[in-house]
Amino acid sequence: MRSLLFLLCCLWPGLALALEATTEPCHAEVPCPLGTWSYHVLEPDGWDGKTALPVLLHFHGWKRQGSVVVKHPRVAGATRQRGVLLLAPNGEGRTWDFWTAQTDDVAFAAAVIEDAATRYPIDRSRLFVSGYSYGSAMAWRYVCERGEWVAALLAISGTLRQSETCATAPQEIRHVHGTSDTVMDFPFGPEGETTWPVKLWRDRLDCTEPGVSRGDWSVTEPLSFQRTSWEDCAEGKVMLDIHSRGHFIPRGWIARQLDELLGLPPSYP
Repeated sequence: MRSLLFLLCCLWPGLALALEATTEPCHAEVPCPLGTWSYHVLEPDGWDGKTALPVLLHFHGWKRQGSVVVKHPRVAGATRQRGVLLLAPNGEGRTWDFWTAQTDDVAFAAAVIEDAATRYPIDRSRLFVSGYSYGSAMAWRYVCERGEWVAALLAISGTLRQSETCATAPQEIRHVHGTSDTVMDFPFGPEGETTWPVKLWRDRLDCTEPGVSRGDWSVTEPLSFQRTSWEDCAEGKVMLDIHSRGHFIPRGWIARQLDELLGLPPSYP
């Protein structure tokens, strides 16, 4: 217990409280307390209570909470059917501080993973970090600073500035964005370049070759995606899916990414 407290306090030095792992029951809409903050957790369907679980850490959108995430059919619906443990932190003030480096939110999210590891057996080699809108930008910020332990970023409709300097990166980047998004605007590049949303990661992972068009694909009608991938990078892989619509979590997108990352047959939902 002393070593756990020391680790959590090191991860989250901005808090004046001791972050002590608890055995209080928490599940789904009942949050797990962590100091003055909290997070939600949802096990996959049919879990045997012993097998180590892949983890999806998902950051909610602006003015939402983790209680929405663990009920969301496009997030929780995907993890429940694929043997993945869902962690959904609650942002302070129902938002996230991703604007600058070294925010308390990054340390808090790291502490969420450590606290969940005292409650569940987790597979640290299959840690996925996701988010939507402001939560997507927060997911970018998290892997920008703690990405060395992350297998993949699954980002939806939100980025950091492409000029950011990231100390770390995950093994794989998967980003989806709508070209008609006016909430977290699609970041077109010079002369309308549509691969600009992942320029930061292409540079960070040393992707020197042009992206390869993988053509159109879809999970459900009528929404289709155009995928471009960079798979020969020196330090990882980058995939960008774009669609012509606006600001939302595309139906089936998270599910399909988890299928691909976990080596499962593609399915819906």
